[in-house]
Amino acid sequence: MTSTIQSNKVSSQAVETPKSLMKLYFIRAGFSILWVILVAVFAKTNTTLATILFIIYPAWDAIATYFDIQSNPPGANKTPQYVNGAISIVTTISVVIALQQGIPQALIVFGVWAIATGLIQLVLGLRRRKQMGGQWPMIISGGQSMLAGVAFIAMANQPNQGITTLVGYAAFGAFYFLLAAFRLSRTTGIVPVNQ
Repeated sequence: MTSTIQSNKVSSQAVETPKSLMKLYFIRAGFSILWVILVAVFAKTNTTLATILFIIYPAWDAIATYFDIQSNPPGANKTPQYVNGAISIVTTISVVIALQQGIPQALIVFGVWAIATGLIQLVLGLRRRKQMGGQWPMIISGGQSMLAGVAFIAMANQPNQGITTLVGYAAFGAFYFLLAAFRLSRTTGIVPVNQ
């Protein structure tokens, strides 16, 4: 009887974790799309909004990481998510400080953050792939994030570099989150609709 209850609990968690992650991936994609639109429409004409958007991006990653942690079963190793959350909080504070000195410094901070969180996403994607599949978009996204971070640092001091430099990065992030959500729904047999 006890083994049946434990088996039901494990199978319930096996369904709930991918379902929660799928919803989170859709939300993260939606946020990135909205962020890209706001940057494209307002960033060049509104410095205050551009500054806020610069700060919001890593702050949102910290919030999304919290929900990622909540999506995992109690016994799962959440160390990569905790590290990612801490890095995103430190990055948010660092971007605020760096923006006082200029856009190049903020882009360098953003680049370091993209490298670190990309590495964590890559490791997490590889780990989750073994458990539930449907993670190759996150694995590719993690690798691409690391490359983008190197590019941000290299381009930081070039003329005309600003927050719009990050639009492609965020747009690809949205694409990969959508892809991961759909892939996860197919792998686990979950239909991506509101219930």
